[in-house]
Amino acid sequence: MSTCDKKEYCGIFGIFDHENAGSLTYLGLYALQHRGEESCGMAVSDGRRIKQITGMGLVPDVLGGKKSQEIKGRSAIGHVRYSTTGSSILRNAQPFMINHSKFSVSIAHNGNLVNAVKLRRKLESEGAIFQTTMDSEIILHLLVRSKNEKFEDKLFDAISQCEGAYSIIFLTGDKIIGVRDPNGFRPLCLGKKNGSYVLASETCSLDLIDAEYVRAIEPGEVVVISASGLESKRPFKTAVTASCIFEFIYFARPDSIIFGDSVYEVRKRLGRKLAEEWPMNADFVMSIPDSGNYAALGYSEKSGVPYEYGMIRNHYIGRTFIQPSQEMRQHGVKIKLNPIKKILKGKKVIVVEDSIVRGTTTGGRIKAIREAGVKEIHMRISCPPIKFPCFYGIDFPNRKELIANQLKSVEEIGKFIGVDSLKYLSLNGMLEAVGKGEGGFCAACFDGKYPTKINRKAAKSPFE
Repeated sequence: MSTCDKKEYCGIFGIFDHENAGSLTYLGLYALQHRGEESCGMAVSDGRRIKQITGMGLVPDVLGGKKSQEIKGRSAIGHVRYSTTGSSILRNAQPFMINHSKFSVSIAHNGNLVNAVKLRRKLESEGAIFQTTMDSEIILHLLVRSKNEKFEDKLFDAISQCEGAYSIIFLTGDKIIGVRDPNGFRPLCLGKKNGSYVLASETCSLDLIDAEYVRAIEPGEVVVISASGLESKRPFKTAVTASCIFEFIYFARPDSIIFGDSVYEVRKRLGRKLAEEWPMNADFVMSIPDSGNYAALGYSEKSGVPYEYGMIRNHYIGRTFIQPSQEMRQHGVKIKLNPIKKILKGKKVIVVEDSIVRGTTTGGRIKAIREAGVKEIHMRISCPPIKFPCFYGIDFPNRKELIANQLKSVEEIGKFIGVDSLKYLSLNGMLEAVGKGEGGFCAACFDGKYPTKINRKAAKSPFE
């Protein structure tokens, strides 16, 4: 885990026409578990009807055992979720399915619609009744109200009314459809397994099921996968590509390829650039596991300062761990991360981390390192200070809770978290290290330059 309560909306997976669709979807979601640990589910089509399972909890708990094999079918989609828009309750678990007089459809959505509140109020004024607080349900209401005849045309009509971030997989009786918003905020890739097409948020899920990575779904692209094969369409207006740069910094798994680049390599490049901008002589470089690992490696390589494991993460701690007493809560940091006193005592260390949001968790971890007997702690962050909220699917706290807005200077933040010096990677340095990717990145959480029009009052749902 990183130094804050960063939450990404979700991860999605889909496969068309495979004899083990349910089992492969289970594995695909298992690989995407890092993108959402709150709820999960899958929907399976037998060519005519769609059945689904959803529940609160991790993939093995909700879909494990024989559960993923009990609903028969050769096509399936799946979803893992954190709550950003919509509260943490079972009815908000995805995929979300509707049965209409003319069709059945299930949706798995990654992202956040910035005009969700406006659309919902309009639909409710027209008589729509909502079962959830998710913006994903809004898309389905728009779909069924479309006057177009063909399902794909209804879908295009519905999506064209949506603004913001959306990578979506739809499942109908006889096809799956992948959609990526014109700005390309969230990743979505295409793979192939024994002749069957696969869609997924990240390539790590393709690796787990031994599927071939074909390519990324491009911004603004719709892929319709049916018995006739794969058809690519571009029904939306073109827009400036603005892939979420925080996917590279924190969210995506390091063994994935997203936005046309290796997450592992990008994080090492961020660390190298950090060493160029803020060199420091020290006994060794260490990371806050696991989020700072790869940037720390890059920093070490560029600076020549050796890398050491100064802190060990307990990988057996799940998010359901309960600390029933104050005494246990005081030991919360060491439960997850334990400093190695023998290595740290008397040393001058460079601690590399991916980001700081509120600063409270970071402060606790720095305190644990300090208590292990280090001489000096110099912290280096592989991105700029986070100063602005995200409206596209990352659950950053509001501006008042962001430490870079609470305190006036980097020096004050450093004092608050208890380090001898604190330095952030510059915005230009970050962009240079990441590269052009698919054509451009959204860095609004750092510079406040949002790629779409934002109504700040309406962008946050009052239905949560």
